[in-house]
Amino acid sequence: MQRFKKKKLILLVIGICTPLTLTTPKVNASSFGAEIFCSMREGGNDHESSWEAAYTYIKKQKGGIFKVSPKQAASQITETVIRESEKFSYCVQYLDNLHPNRQLERDLQKEEERKQKEAKERERKRKKLEKELEETNEDFTEETLERYSY
Repeated sequence: MQRFKKKKLILLVIGICTPLTLTTPKVNASSFGAEIFCSMREGGNDHESSWEAAYTYIKKQKGGIFKVSPKQAASQITETVIRESEKFSYCVQYLDNLHPNRQLERDLQKEEERKQKEAKERERKRKKLEKELEETNEDFTEETLERYSY
């Protein structure tokens, strides 16, 4: 009985995986993605629009269960441009925008987190002072606050 269940499980796994591997398009998406990116940049488009067009194409052509991350797509475009340097010789100058300075990004993120933390701390202190002021005001009656009450 156990042997039958194991065989059934193996056949099920093979049955699920086989269509996924056979139906995945064998298109070299990174090559055409690099062509899209480089052509758009050479045509005068900015980095963001060129990158979005190339990345969208690569994601759609990948197929399968898992999608391509932006980092993987940038690497694929870079590899294609370097591998086919004769075809994409005009595009090498644009590759630096695909791989931004990660240290700078981390520093900016830390700075943003620090500012948020400081803002929360200021808000906490402001609320604490308001609460203390309210408690202090409760100690005084109207009579002590009126200047000309005789």
